[in-house]
Amino acid sequence: MAKGLATLVRVNEWSVDEKRRALGVLLRELDDMEAHRRRLDQELIDEQAAAAKVPDEAGFLYGVYAEGVIHRREQMDAAIAAKETEIEAARETLNEAYRELKKYEVIRDNRVRREREEEARDERIQLDEMGIETYRRRS
Repeated sequence: MAKGLATLVRVNEWSVDEKRRALGVLLRELDDMEAHRRRLDQELIDEQAAAAKVPDEAGFLYGVYAEGVIHRREQMDAAIAAKETEIEAARETLNEAYRELKKYEVIRDNRVRREREEEARDERIQLDEMGIETYRRRS
């Protein structure tokens, strides 16, 4: 039975590791999205500066460009919000898997402790019996 429990612990450790890796991938994707969002903001600032230098030519073109950037920024914000929701779900899944793993580890540790206590008790009984037998022989 102990081997089955050890296998169960290993399988759950693997599951936790897989979920941790999946969460890491999602977090990297979120970082990439946020970096892209920051680049959009910086690009808009750069275009505003360029438009301010040549207001006659940039008047019409900048308006269209700004609308496009605003639209892309709204899409990026929605994608970031969706990714954050996905990350929260992945975190909850990871937490659940971790709690399950801890449950099996506690069971395993308790079983090992009980087995050791049982072995120590059996050893004490044997030593007591040997002591009693030695005492009888001397008496």
